[in-house]
Amino acid sequence: MTRKRVLSGIQPTHDSFHLGNYLGAVKQWVELQKEHDAFYCVVDLHALTVETDPALLRKRTLVSAAQLIALGVDPDKCTLFLQSHIAEHNQLGWIMECLTGFGEASRMTQFKDKSQKSGSDRTVVGLFTYPMLQAADILLYQADLVPVGEDQRQHIELTRDLAGRFNSRYGATFQIPEAYIMKAGAKINDLQDPTSKMSKSAASMQGVIEIMDSPEINAKKIKSSMTDTGREVRFDEKEKPGISNLLTIHSSLSGRSISELENEFEGKGYGDFKSAVAEVVVDYLAPIRTRTLELLADESALVEILRVGAAKARVVASETLVKTYKNLGIVT
Repeated sequence: MTRKRVLSGIQPTHDSFHLGNYLGAVKQWVELQKEHDAFYCVVDLHALTVETDPALLRKRTLVSAAQLIALGVDPDKCTLFLQSHIAEHNQLGWIMECLTGFGEASRMTQFKDKSQKSGSDRTVVGLFTYPMLQAADILLYQADLVPVGEDQRQHIELTRDLAGRFNSRYGATFQIPEAYIMKAGAKINDLQDPTSKMSKSAASMQGVIEIMDSPEINAKKIKSSMTDTGREVRFDEKEKPGISNLLTIHSSLSGRSISELENEFEGKGYGDFKSAVAEVVVDYLAPIRTRTLELLADESALVEILRVGAAKARVVASETLVKTYKNLGIVT
């Protein structure tokens, strides 16, 4: 039986992934590569929609790729590459732009939200056309499934519409992809604001567990996390959001059930519990950080892994673009 093809990407916009990125997305990528034909890329071209420092973009791109490998994305089991290494992304992106109505693009929620915050003069055209490049990313590899969070569903619907529109006008060319809404994994919240999702856009990074932070920093963040009144270690998101968040983190990384943890810490204070959570987080993340740093220490070997992945990806991408051009009437 032919394995279904999966395509997903992650932006290199920060120096480190955080725990929420891993449990919400990358951990599921690792699972999907076992039984699917998986294509995963660092979408460095998408990172250009905000003003970028070249040295920082390069550093973050390599850090992102190294972290993916350290977290279990296996270049021998999937195709791992950089978006910018495949010129066909931009070429198909232009075709998608020429298929998309102006009003259709204007209605994309993320563009509306971000452009309203920045104002029209400071909003780049790339932010407007971003969803068309994202559609090209997906359609180029004839993906069956696209693992995304609920907030990306609108972009997948646009991709499906554009693929269907092209196929009906110019003949069967693209696989119509389906959104693979990732399992509602553990919802990891900010350590200092446990009613809000853990995010890089938080006002303070004190509540964000970063994979590339030292074990000492992450232990300190957990031990100084916001907790609730009382001393009882009990899961209750409404009354005890801080403790509930720490229970979720412990359970997600240790594999132990929340009820088991509640029983273990019955009659013990928050201090003991926080120390235990810190230990679990440090034990889990320390080897991942070490492996990432090892990969980054041999940059030429890391870049070679990405070039090998790009060569595999290009075989599929070029075949799709040739077919697209032929069906459009472009002389090849």
